[in-house]
Amino acid sequence: MEEYRHDKVIPFKSSTNSKKQQVAEMFDKIAFRYDFLNHLLSAGIDVYWRRKAITELAAAGPRKVLDVATGTADMAVMMARSLKLEKVIGIDISASMLEIGRIKIAKLGLNDKIEVQTGDSEAINFVNDTFDAVTVAFGVRNFENLEKGLSEMRRVLKPKGKLVVLEFSRPSHPILCKLYNLYMRTAARRVGKWVAKNCEAYEYLHESVKTFPEGNNFADILLKTGFVNVYFKKLSLGICTIYCGSK
Repeated sequence: MEEYRHDKVIPFKSSTNSKKQQVAEMFDKIAFRYDFLNHLLSAGIDVYWRRKAITELAAAGPRKVLDVATGTADMAVMMARSLKLEKVIGIDISASMLEIGRIKIAKLGLNDKIEVQTGDSEAINFVNDTFDAVTVAFGVRNFENLEKGLSEMRRVLKPKGKLVVLEFSRPSHPILCKLYNLYMRTAARRVGKWVAKNCEAYEYLHESVKTFPEGNNFADILLKTGFVNVYFKKLSLGICTIYCGSK
């Protein structure tokens, strides 16, 4: 399987651990402030982005959904509340993020609809053809091996099942792109350091977004890993993109 630039981007430059281990450690460290920072740094637009992604999923009428890199279960909760689902199962490699997700799910009374568990996107612990849909919001750029993760998600999809990926991207307009890069290099880094006491996480965010194969490049990778009916939609002037494909 091909290796991509973003596969090599790691949160802690001095660490000898694998990218996967470092990502788990990073999210464990910032879990207690993750939701707050997400909403603050995006000015709340991340909620809108998730809703748009769920709209793409709704037409497929899924009953059982796997949410990969579920984190604190924001995407899983939104799907459970807005779609007629039997079950959403969320997996993540960060135990601390999942613990916050479990508290959130219980407070909302959604334990019968949502289950979260430790899980690796590149070795999904479910048999072939299990889910009607697979979602991943802001997680694919954290994969250690992008193609392996995508292939695993396709494996657990039922035939004709739908994949919906929501991921950061960069504005194509030169002026907007410069402003975006300035914001990520300065404001996001400073807020991350101030609120979560961890600027490395937000430096990693910027670097992983810069090196991610977005747009047509990512669509081509979806096709390469066996998905069909692939398309993508840019949101908020290109700051975020929804990618969809089917098995």
